[in-house]
Amino acid sequence: MTLSELTPQSVWRNFAMLCEHPRSSGKELVLRDHLAVWAESRGLSTQLDSGGNLIIRKPATSGMEERVGVILQAHLDMVCLKNRDNPHDFTTDPIRPVVERGWVRAEGTTLGADNGMGVAVALAVLEATDIAHGPLEVLLTLDEEAGMSGARSLQPELLQGQLMFNLDTEDWGELYVGCAGGVNISVRRHISRDPASAAFVMREISVTGLKGGHSGCDIHLERANAIRLLARLLQNARKQTDLRLVSLRGGSLRNALPREAFAVVAVPACDENILDALALAAQDQYRLEYAKVDEGISVRINDQGTGTVVRAVDTQSVIDLLLALPHGVRRWSHVIPEVVETSNNLGVVKLEDDFEITLMVRSLTESGADELAMSIEACARLAEATAVRSGSYPGWVPDLSSRALQVAQGVYRAKFGLEPAIKVIHAGLECGLIGAKYPRVEMVSFGPVIRDAHSPDERVEIESVRHFWELLIGCLDAVPQV
Repeated sequence: MTLSELTPQSVWRNFAMLCEHPRSSGKELVLRDHLAVWAESRGLSTQLDSGGNLIIRKPATSGMEERVGVILQAHLDMVCLKNRDNPHDFTTDPIRPVVERGWVRAEGTTLGADNGMGVAVALAVLEATDIAHGPLEVLLTLDEEAGMSGARSLQPELLQGQLMFNLDTEDWGELYVGCAGGVNISVRRHISRDPASAAFVMREISVTGLKGGHSGCDIHLERANAIRLLARLLQNARKQTDLRLVSLRGGSLRNALPREAFAVVAVPACDENILDALALAAQDQYRLEYAKVDEGISVRINDQGTGTVVRAVDTQSVIDLLLALPHGVRRWSHVIPEVVETSNNLGVVKLEDDFEITLMVRSLTESGADELAMSIEACARLAEATAVRSGSYPGWVPDLSSRALQVAQGVYRAKFGLEPAIKVIHAGLECGLIGAKYPRVEMVSFGPVIRDAHSPDERVEIESVRHFWELLIGCLDAVPQV
């Protein structure tokens, strides 16, 4: 099957169009401008705010003019990730969707269902002539995945709607009314190098094959972190030989669980076989530890060229930092059952001229985020490194009396004969930032089933997209009068 054979056809047609426009954070403008032309060709009004966000307005359908105005909100950017050996070029190549056993995935890359499905249903509503709705605004923001700068820069008083349906969550049957806030932390340490000794040989150590995933939605699954696994292997090697780092890189985004990590090291030629034995033992150990969670872990040793080596004391400090910095769930909420309160993702490492680590702290409480950030800063000081916070954003405080929630609950019960789960998500949504600028807007968030977002295994369940669409158009019809 192809996307054109799936229903609702308008939703999948628009999603197929989005697949033609890979759009990493900071590179959404071509798509945004295309959508502005698309909307204007249909007689819809458009507006760009000072932050570059696109607002598309559609008048109420006949008889719905007195309904409360609704905002549909989604973000245009996607996480662009691929496996290391995949030749796909996101700057020129479209996403290649595949329909497979009830799901849509991509060929070796992220799919962009996060948040392409939200954008696609919003576009389908805009172009429809047979859907009843009151005054409608579609807010398409920029740069959500890299720092939410679009929502940060959203101008107040542009939007007139009183209810907002955020279309950016990934579990069907759940209505979200709150989310975690977050802060990025960059840890940097200066390193010194020596010329490579002729008595040393260089090898590359690779840790690959991990599932990765979204650092908010998947952090509680306790999947492996490729950076941490590599650090363990490096430390075990240091116990047996004078291993020196040459370069190091791992992870790709602060908000994606690291799937791959690579280190080029130098070891005395007489000890080169030690790495092979350690790699084999580490692979067996890691697969045992992560059985039924992350079973595809691969550890390999490859030949490598020449270069300068990091001094022994700095090599040890780098490894110590990677082992000491927190990663994963810090604390579960005692207020909201089965919800992570605070976590950290040790997301990206790079060792070139200096050593740099990028981390992302999430928490439902400001104090929880601050406490964990202080812990990271303390680790940095002990390693004679600096830690800098940036890009903090507020959480979204739940409002169980929200009219948006009441509408979605009522439609869900009527259409599906079930009670939706009311949830708070540990991932960051733009609702917190938008709510700070528009405190009177009442919000709820829902979406289809998306699995393994922020990884090349990303996929969306086809049946849940149909339900997602039915819920949204039902909500538009059920919005109360002003």
